[in-house]
Order: sequence, then structure tokens, then C-alpha cells
Amino acid sequence: MAGLLTPAAAADALADALRGGLDPEGCPPRTALAAPGGGELLLMPAASAAYAGVKIAGVAPDNPARGLPRITGSYLLLDGPTLRPLALLDGAALTTLRTPAVSALALRHLAPAGRPLRLVLFGSGPQAYGHLEATLAVRELAEVVVVARRPEGARELAAYARTLGPAARTGTAQDVAGADLVICCTTAREPLFDGRLAGPGATVVAVGSHEPTARETDTALVRRAAVYVESRAAALREAGDLLVPEAEGAIGPGHITGTLADLVTGRMPAGGTPGCPQLFKSVGMAWEDLAVAAALFEAAGASRET
Repeated sequence: MAGLLTPAAAADALADALRGGLDPEGCPPRTALAAPGGGELLLMPAASAAYAGVKIAGVAPDNPARGLPRITGSYLLLDGPTLRPLALLDGAALTTLRTPAVSALALRHLAPAGRPLRLVLFGSGPQAYGHLEATLAVRELAEVVVVARRPEGARELAAYARTLGPAARTGTAQDVAGADLVICCTTAREPLFDGRLAGPGATVVAVGSHEPTARETDTALVRRAAVYVESRAAALREAGDLLVPEAEGAIGPGHITGTLADLVTGRMPAGGTPGCPQLFKSVGMAWEDLAVAAALFEAAGASRET
């Protein structure tokens, strides 16, 4: 799947959808069903004029211990006007491409440009690898510092990062101090680092959770950051990174600075808000899956006429 569409091309597909008038605020919320084995079944439909689609994803926290992927599923792509099935895609692979592409699109508009950047990357799973590659597609990196729960996983990802060009090593949460970019793509339910460490010029991306009680960033960071999201409605429904500080009384629902669409369409200036960290909190949305799935379908040379 990645061979058909680069992270940069996937980000372009997302930007094209937003510039074409798609309104993420109108995207239907995901449906979540608790599975008897302790996992979660997610249903994420979306439709546009040209295409429609639905992702059925399973999130099974115990799967890695079984030697299986934590995220499973399939994506059914349909022709928009007729709703005829066009393709069935690997849902986990689509998510592994789509989520970093969303982050890369945000980084295009929020991250410092014109100089090599220092990245602190939390996580060592498929999303961490995808985010490393997607970040390199939009920004030059001077150094990558990998912070992960499993030391072996951190070492393997750092070694892989070195094959892509930048210097890389393993580190700790204290390495956030002095980082230009901080990317969090973990299964953590509690903050990964002290938000006071993030400098005023840092850009933080958090993608690991879509639950109101789970978060990767702390109240200290959220309170002092300019916050950008995919959709205000989705963030205020699912983003624990924002909902926990709000429940604590540290911020109000109006704390969100802007959306990805605001940045892409130029309603808000590139570079974010000066003098404070920029935080992009992603929960993952169905319109993103549809945009990338359609781009993959077209990149494969398929036709809606067949």
C-alpha cells in the first residue's frame, strides 16, 4: 500500500479534500462497540460526491502479546453516485498510512521551516515508523530521539532512523527540552512528558488516543499551547488530551485555536501562534480514511467504470 502512495502524496490527498470544500465538522462520529475479549470494534463511514467508504477496525490491546497486530480491520471503498463496491483495502495498513499523513499535513503548516529540526518521537510501533517517514517527507531532521516503553523497540527504531539520514539515538522524556518537534504515537493513557519542558517554538503532535479519559500530553502543555485539531466537534467528543484539562477546570471548550482546515485553506496563518508551543491533537476521522483510500485506488490505476 505504501508503495502506491507516499506519505507526502497522502497528505496532498487530504489537503485536496479540505480545499475542495469538505467540512470535517459534518463528518459522522465513529461508532464504538466493546468486544467481549476486552477489545473495541470501530465503525467509521464517510461519503463524498465521487466516493464513499467505511472502515471496520478492531483494536485488541492483548494482540501484541499473541504476536498479532493491535489494530485489525478492512476498508470497503464504494463508488459515490452508485454505491457499488470498488475495492477492499487492509484497514490496518490504511490507518498506518493515513494517520502519519494527517500529522505531516499539520506539520507543513505548524512546524518550523528552513533549518534541520530535532525530533523526539514517543513510541516504537507501526505508527512511530510511519510518523518518522512522514515527518522526513515534509521537514529536514538533524536528530531523532526515540523514547519507548520497550528499550529493544526504541533501539530498533533509532537504527532504522539512521538509515534514512538523520542522526538518531534512544532517550528519555527529558529530551523534550530543546526539541523542535515532539510526536506522540503510543497507547499511553497518561501523559508521556512534563509539558513545561516543551519550548515556545516547539510543535507537538499527539495521535495515540481517541478516548475522553486517555491522553499523551499533560495539562501544563495544553494550557500554554496553541491547540489545533481536525474538527472541534470530534476533539470535544474524543480527545482526552483536551477533555481531561477541561474537566480539571484548567481550560474551557473555547481553548482550541483552530482546525486543520483553517490551516490548509489559509484562514489561519502558517507557523501557528508565536510565543507558545503549537499542539496538534488528532483523533482520526472517517473523512481522512476515505480521502486516502480513494487516492490509493486511483494510484493503482483502477477505474470506477469497471
